[in-house]
Amino acid sequence: MTTITFDTLAAVRKLRAAGFEEHKAEEIVSVLADSQENLVSKEHFDSKMTLLQEQMNGKFSLLQWMIGFNLAFTMAMLWKVFS
Repeated sequence: MTTITFDTLAAVRKLRAAGFEEHKAEEIVSVLADSQENLVSKEHFDSKMTLLQEQMNGKFSLLQWMIGFNLAFTMAMLWKVFS
């Protein structure tokens, strides 16, 4: 996955200039840096979505086949019972 980098020292300095205490500013920037581990690039997201769509298409085609078979079987049974 892609990691987005940013200047943590500059971020701490901006928070300090905005009135945050040193330890609070550092902790905020630390949380932001740690949260980047969960970010996903657009390319990675698109590839996973394509894979998911292919898997779902396969499951839907199987489901359609099963519904068609059950419908044909039910119609044959009804034909036999009522004819």
